[in-house]
Amino acid sequence: MSVTITLRKTTAVATLALVVLVAVITTLAVRNSAGEGSETAGGDGGAKARSGAKSFYDLADSPAPDFSLLDYNGKTVNLSDFQGRKVVLFFNEGLMCYPGCWNQIAALGQDERFRGEVVALSVVVDPRDQWSQAVAKLPELAQANVLFDLDKEVSKAYGVLSLGSSMHPGQLPGHSYVVIDRERVVRFVHDDPRMAIWNDKLVQELAQLP
Repeated sequence: MSVTITLRKTTAVATLALVVLVAVITTLAVRNSAGEGSETAGGDGGAKARSGAKSFYDLADSPAPDFSLLDYNGKTVNLSDFQGRKVVLFFNEGLMCYPGCWNQIAALGQDERFRGEVVALSVVVDPRDQWSQAVAKLPELAQANVLFDLDKEVSKAYGVLSLGSSMHPGQLPGHSYVVIDRERVVRFVHDDPRMAIWNDKLVQELAQLP
């Protein structure tokens, strides 16, 4: 009798352990499947999928996400304000990236080729009231069109927070360029880990647009 009871207890414990194991495996499989479904090529996949944003490299030939951001003077700037003009967006690390990003921003601001029918906008995630420190240190920055993406929503929409050029993945953009045509369609994207001044290449890409 005692042998039978022992066997029954052993069988019950084994069955329960098997049920728990199957439940754990099933749960992990579901989680992994959900993660894979939300992953995007630009990194930070889950956040992008939930927000409906595309990855950076999927932006080409798609409508550019619109935005409203404050500039250095406190004016609200909308991408839609530039309908009919060509636009270059330069997402970068801002204040902490000295002198690399500062030189890139200043180069865009001083380049006469980014005036008139073309506008270059540098997007940073710094607080606007701190930018005066950079302008005092490098006065050439005052000529640039700097926009402040404090909540990082625009950077997320363009998929630039976790690209190869970012030294703080998920927190700061790196050095990423987006060229937008007159109809607000993205025509060229480039992420540059080398932190080079890309004005000439950008002008070549702009020249190919009607």
